[in-house]
Amino acid sequence: MRQAGAALVSSLWALAGAASAQEIPYAPPLPPAAGVAVCAGGICQAEALEGVFEALAAAEAGRRPGPVHILQIGDSHTAGDRITGKVRAVLQARFGDGGRGVLPPGEPYEGFAPYQVEMTGSGWRPMLAPLAGPAGYATPGVGLAGVQTIALEPGAELRLRPEGRDAPAFRISVCGEGAGRLRVRADEEIWAERVFNEHGEARSCVGMLANGRPREIVLRPLDGVLKLHDVRLSYLGEGGVTLSNLGVVGATLRDLAARDEAVVALQLASWRPALIVLAFGTNEGFEDGLDPVAYETLLRGQIARLRRLAPAASLMILGAPDALRSGVEHGCSADGRRGPPPSLAVVRDVQRRVAADTGVAFWDWHGRMGGDCSSDRLALRAEPLMRGDRVHFTSAGADWIGGVLADDLMAAYEAWQAGR
Repeated sequence: MRQAGAALVSSLWALAGAASAQEIPYAPPLPPAAGVAVCAGGICQAEALEGVFEALAAAEAGRRPGPVHILQIGDSHTAGDRITGKVRAVLQARFGDGGRGVLPPGEPYEGFAPYQVEMTGSGWRPMLAPLAGPAGYATPGVGLAGVQTIALEPGAELRLRPEGRDAPAFRISVCGEGAGRLRVRADEEIWAERVFNEHGEARSCVGMLANGRPREIVLRPLDGVLKLHDVRLSYLGEGGVTLSNLGVVGATLRDLAARDEAVVALQLASWRPALIVLAFGTNEGFEDGLDPVAYETLLRGQIARLRRLAPAASLMILGAPDALRSGVEHGCSADGRRGPPPSLAVVRDVQRRVAADTGVAFWDWHGRMGGDCSSDRLALRAEPLMRGDRVHFTSAGADWIGGVLADDLMAAYEAWQAGR
């Protein structure tokens, strides 16, 4: 009996060893397919993107002297740079790396971690614009970045460490104001006494060229008070794509309307975006009693404003994504306790109608992520694509939905090329 028992144990260990040798390596779950959209290929009025498609085609053919600049303005979905980071990576892989694009002039909030560049600062005081309430109000001195950084004393430093390739010329641009002098150092190259109002303007944008890609860029005030509105990093004469993400946590379209007209006009004239993407709507959707007529008037006004200030840019609206509110009885979530806030569908409907009426491209974010209550289903996957709040995407989820948006843009570009 002892010999039989020993033989049995020996056989079990042998089987266990064989099973271990045949174990399948871990692989993350496959992401879901893109959901069905109300627009063919996810994008309504794709013909409105002809201008940026022309620019991309020129970059792809090597006929463009500078990068194609895509500018996205929005809320926390934009601020985190996870979704835009994926779109940037896809476009740069195809059309070339044109540089990181526009950044806020300093760390606007704790945990700020943009892709493709590391930013640290000391001695600068970032001033976030207050969020505009339902009545709205202007925020003087604040541009599209939603933040103004003020240096009150010499010795303050803003350090940027860009990633990317080496190139013959690397462009550093700064928009700001103030009578003080600004020194910019890119590795061993130094530009001193850059004064924003040296020609009598209240504010201006200055640009400097460095050889190759600097390992570190340092901005330091030399004297006086300086106010920075943004910093832009790009390559000169190399084509490619830059994608700038300027988002503010909690922002609504009212916050865009509140930006200082003079600063916004200066920035858009300097940046010359080929495409401006509006990515608002989630926060408006959580406002009880949202007035759809007032919201439509606001949206039409901002479209007209951007067309006036950046007439060469194509425009696209990212429709408000699915999001759920807690504390709802008989909700659509798996636990029945969450449901979409009523105003969210109103916002989405206004966005789609206004885009169609004004000839602006519209991406059906809600449909592409799976439609109603998809944020709950995405949060409950083995590898969650939405966070527990059913509003924000996880890193994996942002990578997935950013890839869907990039694929839809590239499919529309291919269709445009085929029909030229």
